[in-house]
Amino acid sequence: MKPPVSLAPRLGAIALAASAALLLAACGQKEASASGEATQVAAKVGSSEISVHQINQVLSRTPVNTSSKEAVQAASRAALERLIDQQLAVDQATEQKLHRSPEVVAQLEAARREVLARAYLQQVAGASAKPEPDQVRAYYRENPALFAERRVFNLQEIRVVKLGDNLELLQTMAREGRRIEEVADALRARGIAFGGGSATRTAEQIPLDLLPKLHALKDGQSLVVPAGEGATLIRVASSRQVPVSEEVATPGIVQYLGNLGTTETVRNEIKRLRAATPITYMGEFQQTAAAARAPAAAAAPAAPSVTAEPAKTDDPDASVIERGLQGLK
Repeated sequence: MKPPVSLAPRLGAIALAASAALLLAACGQKEASASGEATQVAAKVGSSEISVHQINQVLSRTPVNTSSKEAVQAASRAALERLIDQQLAVDQATEQKLHRSPEVVAQLEAARREVLARAYLQQVAGASAKPEPDQVRAYYRENPALFAERRVFNLQEIRVVKLGDNLELLQTMAREGRRIEEVADALRARGIAFGGGSATRTAEQIPLDLLPKLHALKDGQSLVVPAGEGATLIRVASSRQVPVSEEVATPGIVQYLGNLGTTETVRNEIKRLRAATPITYMGEFQQTAAAARAPAAAAAPAAPSVTAEPAKTDDPDASVIERGLQGLK
């Protein structure tokens, strides 16, 4: 589970867009008052118009201090200038008929497909059920390592990419609670290459499949996480309890469970559409698609796991803890 995410940036963006809309609309109305009609046009570039709505779209993606009227006005002007520059380039591209070139046509179609698909999936996601209070309370009770018994860990790691037949050695040293220096010396003596590191991590920054195992350790104890041909020994150098009350944790739990529900809703809709629509693979994709479907169907879970899986990485030296952080982002 991710740490409770503040809604401030999102609300700030909405507030910024709303503030800018009011400011720009007011400016437009003042400028048009002489003719007796209001306008939502912020600027004209040749024969093209740039609207307040276009500026609001830019501002909704721009981090700005919305508590300052001057900052909002400055951001609005900057957004308008960028749109003017963009329109000038668009006009030149159109004049040179670049919009008819095969490459640009393909890119425009790809962008159109992406926007339409995202709009539909957002509509589907918006219909997903919100988590009930009982679900939120149950999640809090069922995950003490994240909340009531939450700890901040000072962790040490030794990462071995190619361990060979020495996994038992690493596991034995972990069970015996050997200091990290002793583990390093033992690996050096056997000519085993390794990397290491240390980090301070809160419970919510640790992969959820790893957290229960780590939470069960006392200070000075270790565990081994196998990975491919290697493994990582993680030692809890020290830790301290920093519990989170249910009241404080509730917004983050609501968001997390809501995200899970949304993901499941979208996944089910895509599954429904695939089942209802004839899909025929052609050419070289016919055989590869058939081969890929078999293992995928066998491995597909009945329901999404409530644990966040670590992100896959091509870097064999990547820290187990860092991989977990990537998976939770």
